[in-house]
Amino acid sequence: MHNLRPIDFIALLLVIVGGLNWGMVGLFDIDLVAITAGELGTIFSRIIYMLVGVAALWTAGRSPYMAHLREFCKGHKPHPV
Repeated sequence: MHNLRPIDFIALLLVIVGGLNWGMVGLFDIDLVAITAGELGTIFSRIIYMLVGVAALWTAGRSPYMAHLREFCKGHKPHPV
């Protein structure tokens, strides 16, 4: 993951944290964001969920560049599987 811009790295980190949180909710009914938020639960949780959503949109839009698919589209052949 070298050559990632700082915003790409932060967005990717937020997407991973959000995915792990949803996995915990689905498997064990444990919402780590809500647990971490404590007393500020409603506001803080909503901010975190919005940041994860924005990060997901950012990562979805930037994923071809982060995966170096731009070079693939220019004519390079993929590695054999």
